[in-house]
Amino acid sequence: MTAALTLEARDRLYAECANAISEAGAERESLFLARLVLLLFEQIGDEARCRAALAEALRDLPVPSLSAVPADAGTA
Repeated sequence: MTAALTLEARDRLYAECANAISEAGAERESLFLARLVLLLFEQIGDEARCRAALAEALRDLPVPSLSAVPADAGTA
């Protein structure tokens, strides 16, 4: 089993991931995330661990807050 990330490394990677999602754009967000996950699954190389990670990611998944809505979404 690999070592856990430090909190600092987790924060940096979270920010880089959020930036990459933004760069991919809303129309390619799902494709980007699926591709990223597949590449990471290949790095893990253990189907059971990958399935467990999928289940954990879905567990208690929050509903996006109003602050997550783009600023121009209400102006149409």
